[in-house]
Amino acid sequence: MHSLGKVSDPQVSPDGSKILYGVTYTSIEQNKGNRELYIMNTDGSNNVKVTNSAKSESNARWISDSQIIYMRGGEVFTANVVNGTLEGEMKVNAPSGVEAFELSPSANKVMYIKSVKAAVKPTDLYPDLDKSSGRTYTSLMYRHWDHFVEEVPHTFVADFNGNEFANSKDILAGDTANPEVEGKPFELPTLPFGGLEQLSWSPCGNYIAYSCRKLWGRDYAFSTNTDIYLYNVETGATQNLTAGMMGYDTEPLFAPDGKSLAFVSMERGGYEADKRRLYVIDMDKVYANLDSKDFKPFMKELTTDYKYNVEAIAWSASCDKIYFNSCVNALTALFEVDVNKVCGNPIIDNEGTGYLPVNYGEGIRRITPADLIFDFSGVSVISNADGSVKALIATNTCMMRPAEIVSVDPVTGIVKQLTNENSETLAKLDTPTVEQRWMKTVDGKQMHTWIVYPPKFDKSKVYPAILMCLGGPQGTISQGFSTRWNYRLMASEGYIVILPNRRGTTAFGQPWCEQISGDYIGLNMQDYLTSVDNMKKEPYVGKVAATGASYGGYSVYYLAGIHQNRFSALIAHAGIFNQEHMYMMTEELWFPNWDNGGAPWDNNNVATRHYGNSAHKLIKNWNTPILITHGEMDYRVPVDQGMAAFNAAQMHGVESKLLLFPEENHWILKPQNSIHWNREFFGWLDKYCKN
Repeated sequence: MHSLGKVSDPQVSPDGSKILYGVTYTSIEQNKGNRELYIMNTDGSNNVKVTNSAKSESNARWISDSQIIYMRGGEVFTANVVNGTLEGEMKVNAPSGVEAFELSPSANKVMYIKSVKAAVKPTDLYPDLDKSSGRTYTSLMYRHWDHFVEEVPHTFVADFNGNEFANSKDILAGDTANPEVEGKPFELPTLPFGGLEQLSWSPCGNYIAYSCRKLWGRDYAFSTNTDIYLYNVETGATQNLTAGMMGYDTEPLFAPDGKSLAFVSMERGGYEADKRRLYVIDMDKVYANLDSKDFKPFMKELTTDYKYNVEAIAWSASCDKIYFNSCVNALTALFEVDVNKVCGNPIIDNEGTGYLPVNYGEGIRRITPADLIFDFSGVSVISNADGSVKALIATNTCMMRPAEIVSVDPVTGIVKQLTNENSETLAKLDTPTVEQRWMKTVDGKQMHTWIVYPPKFDKSKVYPAILMCLGGPQGTISQGFSTRWNYRLMASEGYIVILPNRRGTTAFGQPWCEQISGDYIGLNMQDYLTSVDNMKKEPYVGKVAATGASYGGYSVYYLAGIHQNRFSALIAHAGIFNQEHMYMMTEELWFPNWDNGGAPWDNNNVATRHYGNSAHKLIKNWNTPILITHGEMDYRVPVDQGMAAFNAAQMHGVESKLLLFPEENHWILKPQNSIHWNREFFGWLDKYCKN
């Protein structure tokens, strides 16, 4: 698994003739990955590795058709592309600490991300205490995801002459429309996962659109209200384009002619799983009204009646089409929307019952076929001379292989694989079989479930099975390939893998997604049991284990108290055990506020039911061997949740094992830790499910 190369970040050259991309290779001995750069023609030919260094290259971009810019070891370099190879590498004089950057369309300016101080340190207060490690806080959000908030990312804009970043200005320091924000620890991009996709250059280079949550402390912890801002590069003047829109407004992207700005938005604040809608702002009208006291954005939504989420977006050169990724019925496909049309009446498909829709509404067209069992991620457009779309460049993946770069015909949807990074390695291995099933739930709905069978599966034999409980709780089990929870590896170890898209998953319409909020202990738990009971009817299914991480870990803890001997073993990673304590120890409080019905002390039916039925209150029912794993730098679901679950299991005489990783967060990322975790994972399953 770790020997496979990880293809990422394809960048099409300005003339549409070449693709620059990276591949990460993992060294188990060094316990880290190393990323190298490749260049190929857009038809996949003449694929050449152009770097070979001990340090990773990242953030590679085209300056022109014959020159690229990239980072290595925290420094910025340029190089010329000559006959598909790199020559004349030169170090750029850039500020220290640059984390990522994006050139303006004319390549004469650059915006870059760099962390700035956001917290008072002991020596700031007491210069004589230079060895004190004490931290003092007076507000919430003092830690986030996996770190204490001592620095936050800011974005700077600078001149670029090919040799240096000069005359840098902090974009956030230029918000003259909101002087009260000066000096506040705002983030640009938004943590923990935001990046350059949260910022966009206008084609003229005079403006930058960006997404930012201009809140801090307690307000930040309880809100998802990010807005789209327009920044004047010359004057620093800043205008909020989405004021009054209370959910996530993200991923702004200027059209090639600069006359429109697309972005993705969630309608409701405090809810991370609301539908991701596609909007377009008329920028000509924005520019004409920037000085108006009654300024209001001129925008329209393109996906009003589209039932699913809009992910990554890209404009056509003609500016009349937007291409996007969207997960529908557990497959992430490529779609096209006509900017001049608004999505009309939706097809009726029984709201989340799983029946494939045959239409997506006026102006929206699915490009990649519904029967193609791949997830597509990202999208770039290659144009013909007349502005029409020649091809779409994306990556696709499935449970059986990591991402590869592909070209997609925008009319026919025919997919051509351009890279074959892991084909030779995977060809030497026996391949599991993936099947889709629809299962009838306890309330008469249809639930989509992936089943992965071991290589050379024989129905006359009996196999142990693994129920995978999804995290989130919102999200979808689609065709992703993970080095952390790898379904191909599980099947290759002789297990049937059961992957139900239970209540709370996002690819089957909002009603199916939203049912889980306020009902953690209800229908989604019955969905898990339904999937197991359905598979246990098959004579080839033997002992079953329940496993999961995050909300999936919580699911395992809860199922431990209600499964009535369905499972022979349990594995929970980074799971919530005590909901009351979790509420007061996690960082982004908008999340439990929405899904839990509020705080443990709130007097409403949802909160009372939720906290009153926390998994830890079912510990007396536990009777199944359980392996518990957790990262000690996990501040989303703090490590004391896993420790408490293990302690409680031990107190009640339940066979149990605790595996802690001091330097890991919510995920197990370091290669040797990953191998360690997998050995414990399969060792536990083999002990209780194969005997």
